[in-house]
Amino acid sequence: MPTVHQIEQFLYTLAPRELAMNWDNVGLLVGDPEREVHRVTVALDVTEDVVEEALRSGAELIVAHHPVMNCTWLPVQTLREDTPQGRLLRRMTREDLSAICMHTNLDIAAGGVNDALAQALGVVDPGGPLTVEGVGRIGTLEAPMSLPDFTRFVSRTLHCNGLRYADAGKPVRRVAVGGGACGEYIGQAIAAGCDTFLTSDLKYHDFLDAKPRGINLIDAGHFPTEDVVCQVLIEALRRQFPELNIQKSASHREVIQYYVEGEA
Repeated sequence: MPTVHQIEQFLYTLAPRELAMNWDNVGLLVGDPEREVHRVTVALDVTEDVVEEALRSGAELIVAHHPVMNCTWLPVQTLREDTPQGRLLRRMTREDLSAICMHTNLDIAAGGVNDALAQALGVVDPGGPLTVEGVGRIGTLEAPMSLPDFTRFVSRTLHCNGLRYADAGKPVRRVAVGGGACGEYIGQAIAAGCDTFLTSDLKYHDFLDAKPRGINLIDAGHFPTEDVVCQVLIEALRRQFPELNIQKSASHREVIQYYVEGEA
């Protein structure tokens, strides 16, 4: 059976380490590189529920997109049972559960997050990445759609609990997509001639300025725009390591809920 290290090295062939942004933390973040692996749980995030699910299934390894530790926004300074991150990491080390995380390198890599998102939404003939760093993708729909029709299609395809959008009065044809929080790249989408930009975590003023700037904006949620890559990872791991039992997390799903007036 493959070791944790061998699986990490294979994942780097899909999403090379050098593609990761300099602030990021990718690769084997928790665990023993020499541990033999029989079962793998794949999830977007390493949460307490995902860890519990992995342990119940007998998995030795979690493969995730978002780093479990040492990111810019949440550096590890302590390892305490009375903090969420400390409790999670202590549980994983006690149970000898490893975690490999492929983050911005998987966003940028060919066939990674943004290509999976574009493919899921029917964005064809991609003209390349949205930014010089390789973030996002640009392409066209096979046929133009009205913005309301496209938002319904997006919501159903990505299994969104809801989404936010701003209408610039244009049909949807040339589309830029950015999995996760890519609101800072609206200008690049406009410069590329896109009528629509789909991403997540947009700010109020992004929507306020959408019509004057002439671009439809869709915020489909961080989880829905990136969770599409999990199946890509599963299929790649199954091809490379057919002897492994590999399952997508059933417990990890969109945590943001939308209240709609009139619903029970």
